[in-house]
Amino acid sequence: MTDLVDVARRVADAARRGEEIEAYVVRSHDTDVEVFGGEVESLTTAGVEGIGIRVVADGRLGYASAGSLDPAVVDETLREARDNAAFGEPDPANALATPDDVRGVEPPTLDLWRDETIPTDEKVRIALDVEAATKAHDPRVRGVEAAGYSDGRSETAVANSHGVSSYARRTVASAYVIALADDGSGTQTGYGFAAARAPGDLDLEAVSRDAAERACRLLGARPVAGRRLPVVFDPLVTRSVLGVLAATFNGESVLKGRSLFAGREGEKIAAPCVVLVDDPTDERALGAAPFDGEAVPTRRNVLVAEGVLQGFLHNVYTGRRAGSGSTGSAVRGGYATTPGVGVRALRLEPGTRSPQELLASVPEALYVQSVSGLHSGTNPISGDFSVGAEGLMVRGGAFEEPVREVTIASTLQRMLLDVVEVGADLTFLPGSVAGQTVLVGEMTMSGV
Repeated sequence: MTDLVDVARRVADAARRGEEIEAYVVRSHDTDVEVFGGEVESLTTAGVEGIGIRVVADGRLGYASAGSLDPAVVDETLREARDNAAFGEPDPANALATPDDVRGVEPPTLDLWRDETIPTDEKVRIALDVEAATKAHDPRVRGVEAAGYSDGRSETAVANSHGVSSYARRTVASAYVIALADDGSGTQTGYGFAAARAPGDLDLEAVSRDAAERACRLLGARPVAGRRLPVVFDPLVTRSVLGVLAATFNGESVLKGRSLFAGREGEKIAAPCVVLVDDPTDERALGAAPFDGEAVPTRRNVLVAEGVLQGFLHNVYTGRRAGSGSTGSAVRGGYATTPGVGVRALRLEPGTRSPQELLASVPEALYVQSVSGLHSGTNPISGDFSVGAEGLMVRGGAFEEPVREVTIASTLQRMLLDVVEVGADLTFLPGSVAGQTVLVGEMTMSGV
């Protein structure tokens, strides 16, 4: 098989005088299974092999990509990148990672690869078993909206003409199910999931149990009177809110004036209990990686410490524009895209108390199990936050009547300042953001 590092270095070594070249080479294999009604609804397996080449000459950037590592195709892709650079707009910040960008930062040693593999029929069986177990968990579960299994294996090599290079590989596996429960009062849904490095590490029993319980506890949900009250976010909701909030810490957004925290470094923007980090060096996170998309070593970036804004995430380009340097936060959507800026393992540092203890700490609260309209109802530039919600009322630390068709509203700025406590239940999820239970002191709930 083609050695990815050799391919990347051969391209990088072809740089001419006054020219910078970077090669980003990828090989991956992914499987996705979806089942419905005890039968396979879809099964896809895809192997991808490709290269993306950046050329910088006189401050002009050119990019080209190809879905092949055939030497002739790679050479043609390099020619296209050079041609494209001639049409680019000059920008002094257009440059590739240099030894100065990686000096002093040791790449973390991470165990992200598992040799464990299972045949395709076993992957199908996992999805079918999860669906069947969900239906059997509770007689009120009348069906399953969707169930599936996915896994992937990927290798990435990056090399540039400054001698900066990297190689990394990882595996992931996940399973999910969406349960449908009905007792005559209306259908409710509940989501269950599991994610790990290998199929054998998945807690499949928890997938079906969580989905069934989440759906059944919402049965009989109805609107309630609006008022201001404490709100407790389920870990899945916290993950979604943090995913929107991530854009405000993106160096590219800051440079474009699209971050509500631009220019506020050193200021208090959250409650003292809030410590927000993006830590790709934590191998428990599914987005962990030793290097970013430009071969710069990753690191633990503290964005908010004890409520105080520490800084923003940058790739090489935005770091030079901002004068702060790269934070090892270049991300790519694949070999066909140039590096942007993004989180890989965003999370709140966990507190010391369990979700049950958080629920018991307030006389009454709304436990938000799911939200709707998050992206349309949240503005990461102004901070406005207004979304549909469903969940349960909490009194005396116990779940009481289920609630639907309510809206919760505040602003992202106010929500961060109103965080009372972060739960100890740090939950690593598929993707780049983790979740946990979070208690917000007060939000507006609009209902009947």
